[in-house]
Amino acid sequence: MLYLGNLSKSYGNFLAVNNLSLHVPKGDLFGFVGPNGAGKTTTIRMLCGLLKPNFGTIHINGYELRSQSEAVRRCIGYVPDFFGVYDNLKVKEYMEFYGSIYGISDSTIRKMTGDLLELVNLSDKQEVYVDTLSRGMKQRLCVARALLHNPELLVLDEPSSGLDPRARVEMKELLMNLNSMGKTIVISSHILADIAEMCNSVGIMNRGRLVTAGKMEDILGLGRNEHHLIIQIRSDMDKAVQHIRELPDITVASVRENEIMINFAGTDEDVNRIMISLMQQGVMVGGYHREESNLETLFMQLTGEQPPNLQNNMAPQNAPNGMPMQNMGMQSAGMGNNTMQGGAGWNA
Repeated sequence: MLYLGNLSKSYGNFLAVNNLSLHVPKGDLFGFVGPNGAGKTTTIRMLCGLLKPNFGTIHINGYELRSQSEAVRRCIGYVPDFFGVYDNLKVKEYMEFYGSIYGISDSTIRKMTGDLLELVNLSDKQEVYVDTLSRGMKQRLCVARALLHNPELLVLDEPSSGLDPRARVEMKELLMNLNSMGKTIVISSHILADIAEMCNSVGIMNRGRLVTAGKMEDILGLGRNEHHLIIQIRSDMDKAVQHIRELPDITVASVRENEIMINFAGTDEDVNRIMISLMQQGVMVGGYHREESNLETLFMQLTGEQPPNLQNNMAPQNAPNGMPMQNMGMQSAGMGNNTMQGGAGWNA
């Protein structure tokens, strides 16, 4: 569905997106996460045709954005981070206005308006002025607007920003419902718990680069390579800490009143050997449990000062139609104050 090949974008000397390659398959609900300034919004605006990259290629549903922009735009429904509404219009008039922009017939607009407002739970607001709606309702209205031309790809930039908890849940349920109906969805968000719960694939950006991307279960599995093991100690805490520090391939992460947290990459059998070893030293062990990896802890790990060099499991090896992806990365000589010269795929 979505292919980004060696995509780069600079603003003067600032490299906002650096050689990004990504593949989002049809039917995925893809979460795009990263710190502020990581390049998420710039990437989203490029794939929606609102910004022109300095280098790279964008293919959506088999169409190449530079040469087939009209076909690509028909495939995309876009909900920006700061959405625009016309306050002097009623909800029904708002939908009719945008339907006319898409060139949809009046009869089709009326039917689509009713169906879409029901889908986003606003069917009882058709005669209500847009400026009286809550922020959550306005956001759902913008989703309905983006679906008017029945796009195959829905792109949302921070759709839950500023929403109260109830509105967040409603937005999350709406997106999951749309995905179950066959829509491919790309969503940028800082609310990692929501991303982890509703998305089946995820990409993490940091400083303009895609640190890692892939299926959610595979990405979360990266954080399980080293276990965070918490051991409850009932007696002889000092002896327990000293003994654990003498064991190979184990790091003591923290010591609390009755607990020792260790970083350990061994198997379950290795964990059992640690427990037996402690008890042989006369330490009374009350039990142990693993601290499960989640998207938030992994995000903090991967977006540190020196993120690990992890494989991008969703990077396309070939562009659509078998065309090899060429290396169109940024050249340091092109990083002057002037606009960079376009490379293969795009001409600035």
